[in-house]
Amino acid sequence: MTEKVIDSSAIAKFILKEEGWRNVEKTLIERPYTLDLAVKEVANAIWRRTTLFRDLSVESAVRLLNHLLDLRRKVLKVEPQDQYIVQAFMIALENNIAVYDALFIAQAMAKKAMLVTSDKRQFDIAQKLGVEVMYV
Repeated sequence: MTEKVIDSSAIAKFILKEEGWRNVEKTLIERPYTLDLAVKEVANAIWRRTTLFRDLSVESAVRLLNHLLDLRRKVLKVEPQDQYIVQAFMIALENNIAVYDALFIAQAMAKKAMLVTSDKRQFDIAQKLGVEVMYV
């Protein structure tokens, strides 16, 4: 079985039960790698739904945050991003994407793992760089 790296967009899709979230669930069963950055980015996605879109109550948001933290503790193999930052910076410069997104590509490259993402631009760049990638 191929190792997998899951990015923030895919984790957020699962946590927020957005369209296609069951495809992410299949990846989570395999205990993928991710970065500590993903927890912050998914928490921010929950915040955005609570404050900007107002389609999520504070109580629901807190429940989802706790679910995210359980996922971090029990399912995800979370790594610090420091070891990938230089490579990610170069990927970001060369491909005109945010360092945030390039970090997951760099992690997948270093691990020779499949990247799982819900971000189409990140998917396209990962493919261009020869990373095995799955769009969910």
